[in-house]
Amino acid sequence: MRVNQTFVDELVSRQEEKIPAMVKGAISTAYINALAAGLTVMEVMDGMLVETTADGQHKAIRLAKPKHKVAFGGVIKVNRRS
Repeated sequence: MRVNQTFVDELVSRQEEKIPAMVKGAISTAYINALAAGLTVMEVMDGMLVETTADGQHKAIRLAKPKHKVAFGGVIKVNRRS
């Protein structure tokens, strides 16, 4: 029984390692699809909140202030609200 559990744990770990790459791809796809549909996208560029349109124009909206400052490797607690 221990061998099977070890195998399952390793398999889950390998699958979890793929999550960041999958998320990055999903975000890129959503960004491209939104612009292709003629929508605008809000993003942060060089510390500014910028509105990007489908024709490639960028409009600075305001300074993007960080909501939480977290030290490298630090942990923040998130409270879920429904």
